[in-house]
Amino acid sequence: RSRDAGVRRVLSRQPSWGPKTPLAATWTSSARWRCPRGAGSAVKCAKPRPSACARPARSLITGLGQIVQAEEYLSQAQWTVLKSTECSYAIQSLLHRNLGLLHIAKENYEEARYHLANDIYFASCAFGTEDIRTSGGYFHLANIFYGLKKLDVADTLYTKVSEIWSKYLNNRYQVLSEARIQQIDLLGKRFETDTGLDEAQEAEAIQILTSVWNIRESTSDTAPQKTIFVLNTLVMLYYLMMHSSKAQEYAERAFGLAKEHHLSVHEQSTIQELLSLISAEETHPVT
Repeated sequence: RSRDAGVRRVLSRQPSWGPKTPLAATWTSSARWRCPRGAGSAVKCAKPRPSACARPARSLITGLGQIVQAEEYLSQAQWTVLKSTECSYAIQSLLHRNLGLLHIAKENYEEARYHLANDIYFASCAFGTEDIRTSGGYFHLANIFYGLKKLDVADTLYTKVSEIWSKYLNNRYQVLSEARIQQIDLLGKRFETDTGLDEAQEAEAIQILTSVWNIRESTSDTAPQKTIFVLNTLVMLYYLMMHSSKAQEYAERAFGLAKEHHLSVHEQSTIQELLSLISAEETHPVT
């Protein structure tokens, strides 16, 4: 635990440059789809276009001086982990995610892919392959393949990311619904709707799902169900965040798309149920 705390302190050091968010809180990067420790074979990729892959990293690490300072902090953390046999999987995942982000900013995509592969591996060991804390690795890996025009691989990874978040948010809604039905607190108030996420995780969810939706929109004519799926996931996210107007906006987009493409009655009724849920919450808000 002391080793973990030491690495966290290094990862969380706030430099004088850049956005006022520690690197440890960003959990963003891109990397090579390769199982670490020889567990699988590498997928060889051409160098991605910088505009497609490096821009997200550069929004967090901009300027040569910032990259140098970030590299110094992360080198300290990496050295601590290498000397220790006690660092948790979660800490190792966090370290590799941030190293991946650093290498994207430097346009060193081979190293970035390597570190993201390790991030996915360690996050899966720590939390499970279907956990939202693992989804960021898949998402940024999908961005790499999307930039390389390897759209089939990117599509598979974006689908996995969407499914991970959809499962989490729908399970969260079910738990809260059952709690509301079965229990009331001492004051007789209903339980508040919430995501179960902290502020950084909510911001990550918005960023990931909105980005996937923007990409899905470009293929909505040929695969409208995939666009509707991520829209419904955004609806549930904003509903649980108690942002009814945003939830309704995305639900109406999904419903319009379903009608435009003459999707099944089941597809349309699912979206109508979401719209009814939002309307009911606005009519009888949680007190």
